[in-house]
Amino acid sequence: MTDILKHSRRDFEKGTLLEGDAPKNPLDLLMNWYHDAVNQGVADANAMSLSTLDRQGFPVSRIVLLRDIRKDGHAKNELIFFTNYDSSKGHEMAACPKGGLLFFWQPLERQVRIRGMFEKISSADSDAYFATRPRDSQIGAWASPQSQKVASREALESRVNDFTEKFRTAAKIPRPAHWGGYRLVPDLFEFWQGRPSRLHDRLQATFDSGHWIWARLAP
Repeated sequence: MTDILKHSRRDFEKGTLLEGDAPKNPLDLLMNWYHDAVNQGVADANAMSLSTLDRQGFPVSRIVLLRDIRKDGHAKNELIFFTNYDSSKGHEMAACPKGGLLFFWQPLERQVRIRGMFEKISSADSDAYFATRPRDSQIGAWASPQSQKVASREALESRVNDFTEKFRTAAKIPRPAHWGGYRLVPDLFEFWQGRPSRLHDRLQATFDSGHWIWARLAP
C-alpha cells in the first residue's frame, strides 16, 4: 500500500494563474472559479471544507455547502453557510470565531483557501433561507440533535416521525431557534492553480488598511 502512495502522481496542466488575473477584490476571482467549476460539471461545486478549533486547540474540518456570497464594494466580503448552532462546529465557532474554508475543484486543478472570522447572520436572513429548504430537510433540522450521541438509527428516525406528525397540518414549518446561518468575513485568500513539474501558481490576497494586497507565493 505504501508503494501505491509513493508512486501515485501525475502532472498538472489544466491552466495558469498570473498576476494579471487578480482582480481588486479576490471574491470576484472566487466567483469566477466557482462558475467555471459549475460549467465543467463538477459535482457539488459549492462544497467546502470548514475548519474550526476545538476546546483542546485541535483543528477540526468537515464539508459544508456554501449557500451565498455577498460583497460590498472592493472590501467587505461574506461567505454564508447554515448549520445547527448546537452542533460541534457551532460550539467551536462560539468559543473561537477564527477559522477557514477550503474549496478544491479537482477537474480544474484548482484550490482556494480562505481565512477569516465567523459571525452569525440575522434571524431574518436565516428565516428566509430556511423557508426555501425542502420540507423533509426542515423537519430534519428539528429532529436531529446534531453532533450529540443517539441510541440508534431507529431512535433518530422515531424523532423524525414525531416531528413529521407535529407539523403534519402546518402550511409552513418555522425555523428552529437552534438552526441558522453563519458568515465568514475573510481577511486572506490563497488561490492555487496546478502547474507542470509541481511549479504551481499560488496568489495570495491579504486585507490591509481597507485594501486587498496581492502577492505570489512559491509553490
